Amino acid sequence: MLIMISENILSSKTPTGENSFFVRTRIFFSQVFSVLLMTLIVFSESAWDSASHLLSAGLFLSGVVLVGIASLGRLWCSLYIAGYKTDRLITVGPYSITRNPLYFFSMLGGIGVGLATETVLIPSIILLAFSVYYPLVVKKEEIQLRRLHGTAYERYLKETPVFFPDISKLNEPGEYKAKPVIFRKHMLSAVWFVWLFGLLNAVESLRETGILPGIIELY
Repeated sequence: MLIMISENILSSKTPTGENSFFVRTRIFFSQVFSVLLMTLIVFSESAWDSASHLLSAGLFLSGVVLVGIASLGRLWCSLYIAGYKTDRLITVGPYSITRNPLYFFSMLGGIGVGLATETVLIPSIILLAFSVYYPLVVKKEEIQLRRLHGTAYERYLKETPVFFPDISKLNEPGEYKAKPVIFRKHMLSAVWFVWLFGLLNAVESLRETGILPGIIELY
């Protein structure tokens, strides 16, 4: 989804050399994937609308819940990481329960947006894309973080899950010094899911009025 592009911009250090090529490649494939997926969504409609209204409503409601969790989760992460991505190793807050909370919440948001199409196929495609895309990104970032933080990061690797959160490890300080200006900029990335949700509703309205045809049905 488009959120993959925002991850590249908001969560990466300004790159040079080989790292720059890697980031540019990530952004290019993110853009291609986003365009293809949005084209599929725009020109398709849910087969569950006629087959099972209850299931259709359940898929949409599940999408709303996941998008809500993802948006709040990304705001939570941004509070801790904004302005500190490379010059400090963050191990508290959401980063105490998983090493990659931004990516975890992004996955939930992407699946949530997919479920809002009231299909099973679209969120499955998004989940597959995340499963292929983000392990490569995580591995590349781990190399950089090892170089920056040395033994402290090695210890963090051993103590904290790589992706799926372990709530029992939550460590949240009573006070935390945030950077408001940078945090405000990061807040924009948290509302991408809401904008995509709005876009899906607009597409649905255009389809209902007959302006936009549904060429294929998806389950």
